[in-house]
Amino acid sequence: MHSLRSQFPILKTSVHNKPLVYLDNAATNQKPLRVINAISNYYIQQNSNIHRGVHALSQQATESYEHVREQVKTFINAKHSHEIIFTRGTTEAINLVAYSFCKKYVSSGDEILISALEHHSNIVPWQMACEERGATLKVLPMNLNGELMTEALPQLLSNKVKLVAIAHISNALGTVNPIKKMIDAAHHLGIPVLIDGAQAVAHTKVDVQALDCDFYCFSGHKMYGPMGIGVLYGKEQWLETMPPYQGGGEMIDEVTFKKTTYNVLPFKFEAGTPNVGDVIGLGEALRFISDTGISTIAETEEALIRYCEEQLLAEGGITLVGTPEKKSGVVSFLIDNVHPYDAGTIIDRFGVAVRTGHHCAQPVMDFFGIPGTIRASFAVYNTKAEIDVLIKAVQQVKTMFC
Repeated sequence: MHSLRSQFPILKTSVHNKPLVYLDNAATNQKPLRVINAISNYYIQQNSNIHRGVHALSQQATESYEHVREQVKTFINAKHSHEIIFTRGTTEAINLVAYSFCKKYVSSGDEILISALEHHSNIVPWQMACEERGATLKVLPMNLNGELMTEALPQLLSNKVKLVAIAHISNALGTVNPIKKMIDAAHHLGIPVLIDGAQAVAHTKVDVQALDCDFYCFSGHKMYGPMGIGVLYGKEQWLETMPPYQGGGEMIDEVTFKKTTYNVLPFKFEAGTPNVGDVIGLGEALRFISDTGISTIAETEEALIRYCEEQLLAEGGITLVGTPEKKSGVVSFLIDNVHPYDAGTIIDRFGVAVRTGHHCAQPVMDFFGIPGTIRASFAVYNTKAEIDVLIKAVQQVKTMFC
């Protein structure tokens, strides 16, 4: 564990004269030095625009950029590399589909189905699309454990539903949703499915062909990579028929003042100068995950979740929010009679970074009738000793407020 932690320079940081305990990994996780160096080396050695130049730097940068597309294809087991679209993150990937798919396939009277567990990024784009197209947004409910009530699917799925959009793992509660079951149920009626995988790709093996999902979205910064880069995987059959999301350079085939024809996949959806440096950083993050082992990461994090929940409950006066049978990455909790923001302020003084609030999942908090939670979220570099520091901080909160 020491050798692994030593790869992350920021973990040597002090906060309020205390060693940093970083437990906000669901918001963004930290970056190993190899990722930071990969980005830096691009700007030092290769910085150039890609696809458009015959000079050496442009060709080198293009090769590095397109190599990462192949890496992503392998990492999620996509069928074709041109099914991999680089975006600014999960949010843009979802918005791309909400705009382009709905423009082509959604009309007045149609429906889109999401779940009660979604992040705002998998709610608002569909609301906007429904408003524009005259469609209706339907919601699959959840129970008090924070699990989706999949028994309601037969009543919600119909020929009016044109797309289902579901999170793989809840960012607010850590619930691992039964997405394969839901994909199969939707496909039985010929309905495509988008999966928000932002909280999943760094924690569990993702195989888009085995899942048979139609779209899968994720961000680099939640999987040890840089901010500002993400991925949309889409099945070729959908991407070929969907109109472009943005217009500009690279996404064109030929432009005249009378008519423009569009480029082939994946470039049809990658308008403008790409974020080459951060794509290269994403590639190094994928190598870090592969070298560490996704099974090692999952086992480490599962042990940390169990330990954290056990220690919190042993303290008394703690309520866990979200107790699903299958959980990954996250422990959300409340300290009795203490507002999460007040608790978070005290916890921070111990050098512990946790997230407090609604976690961009206000409907989830409304369901439980609470203003928000304290969320501890884990990565492979976290330790039980760090959880012990969190527990000491919680004890201080209880001393001060309870």
